[in-house]
Amino acid sequence: MNANQERLRIFTWHIHGSYLYYLSQGDYELYIPVNKERSEGYYGRGTTFPFGHNVHEVDVEDVRMLDLDLILFQTATNYQRDQYKVLSPYQRELPKIYLQHDPPWGHPTDTKHIACRSGDVTLVHVTYFNQLMWDNGSLDARVIEHGVVDRGYTYSGELDKGLVIINNLPQRGRMLGFDLFLELRKHIPLDLVGMGTGSYGLSEVLHPDLPAFAGKYRFLFNPIRYTSMGLAVCEAMTYGLPVIGLATTEMVRHIREGFNGFLDLDPKSLTDKMVFMLENHDLAKSMGANARRYALERFSIRRFVQEWESLFGQVAGRKTLTKLHSY
Repeated sequence: MNANQERLRIFTWHIHGSYLYYLSQGDYELYIPVNKERSEGYYGRGTTFPFGHNVHEVDVEDVRMLDLDLILFQTATNYQRDQYKVLSPYQRELPKIYLQHDPPWGHPTDTKHIACRSGDVTLVHVTYFNQLMWDNGSLDARVIEHGVVDRGYTYSGELDKGLVIINNLPQRGRMLGFDLFLELRKHIPLDLVGMGTGSYGLSEVLHPDLPAFAGKYRFLFNPIRYTSMGLAVCEAMTYGLPVIGLATTEMVRHIREGFNGFLDLDPKSLTDKMVFMLENHDLAKSMGANARRYALERFSIRRFVQEWESLFGQVAGRKTLTKLHSY
């Protein structure tokens, strides 16, 4: 840790706005780059999330002047290219963490993580499924499960519809279940919200407005075949929505049949369960209450930031000890 600061000073990129917002709830300072083009990773704070005073925008040309303690990578581009364009040689020698948001997009079991090339990075996965599927080599690979801020119980379930919350679903295709959404929508009233929904959805609902908006729907449908446990699912559970989704990836660890939702691999069975939810409002409300209780315990923001604070301290401290012993 730098000598003049008690709070760790961490540099990262703005990749996933909601994740960055939840990460910013911790007791440390976050520095994010911004450029004139506001290109990917260089958006700055933006206007969607109510970031606190511990999230600092830094002009990309000034990043090399920062006194930092730790670098947090979140994409392969950050790791392979951005660090060499943005960081000074000294900063590139600082302790490093690679936050991996997704499972491997190549071979599902035999893809070696890119951070294995150097071996001096602590790797953090957001789900145990992701950790299991990646070939992590000899890296120190951890899991920090999602944490979300409780924005209140908003569920009424008054609309006889299901809700899908996924950004850019038409462009992301089968991996995120666009085809399943289109097929089931033929039989069940389903609304899609998110950035880039095009003519298939209702466009984006801003994050501060989402709890009140989502709470009117009978259930959340998550059609994703193969990616991480989505923050939108965790958030919807805290609002009091029951969840219907695929029995794949991390979902099977958190959705219990008939308790807080339903999972299946058969689209026909999923359709039947959606019909059941639409016809049984009181039961849907009860299952949603179970979902909220589960999410507040399992996806506690307090637990989430405590785990990140502990890891940041360990990684920064580990590097300091290495330096001391090397003299």
